[in-house]
Amino acid sequence: MLTKTFTGTWLPAWVPESTNWLSALLILCSMVQSTTWGYDGSMMNGLNILPSYKDYFQLTPVTTGLNTAATSIGSITAVFLIGFLLDRAGRRPAILWGSIFMLVSIILQTSAQNMAMFVVSRVILGFGHTISGAAGGIYLSETFPSRWRAWGTGLLNDCYYVGALMAAGITLGTGQWQSTWAWRAPSLFQAVFSLVCIIILPFVPESPRWLVHQGHYEAARTVVAQANSNGDIMSPLAITVYRQIVDTIEWEKKEGRKMSPMEIIKNPVARKRVLIGGSAKPFSCIAGNVIASYYLGAQLTSAGITARNDQLKANVVLNVWCLFTSLVGTHLAHSWGRKTTALLSQSILIVCLFIIGGLTKMYGDNPQGASHALVYGNVAVIFIFQGAYSLAWTPLLYLYPSEVMNYSIRANGTAAASFSISVLSLVMVFVMPIGLANIGWKMYMVNGSWDIATLVLIAIFWVETKGKSLEEIDALFDKEKHTNMPDEEQVRAGKETVDVQAMKGEMAYASEQKSQ
Repeated sequence: MLTKTFTGTWLPAWVPESTNWLSALLILCSMVQSTTWGYDGSMMNGLNILPSYKDYFQLTPVTTGLNTAATSIGSITAVFLIGFLLDRAGRRPAILWGSIFMLVSIILQTSAQNMAMFVVSRVILGFGHTISGAAGGIYLSETFPSRWRAWGTGLLNDCYYVGALMAAGITLGTGQWQSTWAWRAPSLFQAVFSLVCIIILPFVPESPRWLVHQGHYEAARTVVAQANSNGDIMSPLAITVYRQIVDTIEWEKKEGRKMSPMEIIKNPVARKRVLIGGSAKPFSCIAGNVIASYYLGAQLTSAGITARNDQLKANVVLNVWCLFTSLVGTHLAHSWGRKTTALLSQSILIVCLFIIGGLTKMYGDNPQGASHALVYGNVAVIFIFQGAYSLAWTPLLYLYPSEVMNYSIRANGTAAASFSISVLSLVMVFVMPIGLANIGWKMYMVNGSWDIATLVLIAIFWVETKGKSLEEIDALFDKEKHTNMPDEEQVRAGKETVDVQAMKGEMAYASEQKSQ
């Protein structure tokens, strides 16, 4: 059963009454950006191995880096629009526009006749993905039930490997073709995910927090009930969640918190929240996975796996492994906590990077005399490394920033974090093939060294957000909650009660006052 729900935007919504159905649609709609991005990363991995692609564009190490890094150029451009678009137009319209830009880019990329056309298409892809990705992460964190926020928002990026696995399989199949369709066909298939998102958007509601900030209180109350209690607006849980949102956003307005980048600059607590929450994005970028994400072929070659077909098969197996470990990591973030999962993952990454560097040096010193044990041992550690990366950084990339940043800075803070990862990605993706070609195994040692610094920063500065609603996390930074409602999990577990009848009268009076 679908219910027409007010959205406060030009994009209408007919929402399922069932909370479970709505949760499934929320994930399916928002996962498009990570699926597309995962598909793109794995596809470029495969294309960089294909002679038909390399010969058509007559690629060198520099132009290979340019083709791959062009998405980061588009991402950097998009971050200047994220805050404005998400806060003014709404979360759902932002996802829609991001998906449309990605569709345009995919058409251009598939029909590319020269390198300039290919690079432009990838700039547009990066632009659309950054808008869709920022909107998707914020939208899910603000709309999904808090109890399952780790799974709801974590799966958003776990689906990176769903797209990656599909691209790995498709490029493995088309890699045998002798025409330019060996790389054009995988590019074209990328459009499926954006189309699916556009089809589903009319069946999910707008973010209740965005609605409250715009003054659409009754619509927000309806969405909270749809997302938490099968549409029952008088459920104690729905009342608790709704009042927490209203009280906290009203407090931010009374305190003069502005929806502006300047709020981050002038407010010390806002700066702290952006630095801590936003650090997940640059930390994930410099962890070392860029080598395997885009240059797996060069990495396997340096490890001793040189046959093209073997490299394409390794690409498929790697993505199956990473999908599994990212799901395990999401479970750990849900049950152990975000900070603990990040510390575990980062520790394994450091060990793996130094081992990979050492084994790669041993192979490079004597390629002809290298034993099979050395070659396959190096590949095994590469796989362990990628699994360890997926354990934390895949689910936390969108989950942690949106949790730590409060409403007034969430969109602009996410934009700032996206800017940092876009700049770092541009540098890392462009530099990595040059670094691997010139200093080889030493790149792994350099990467392992700065990962140690990252581990220390996480241990000292990160806060734990597990088991808290977005409004309850305020107490970790402001030293107090900005609502007198009990904690959401306490109400859900029956340890705290809410006087439904008293709250009903209070909310009716408050709504009447706000409408005057």
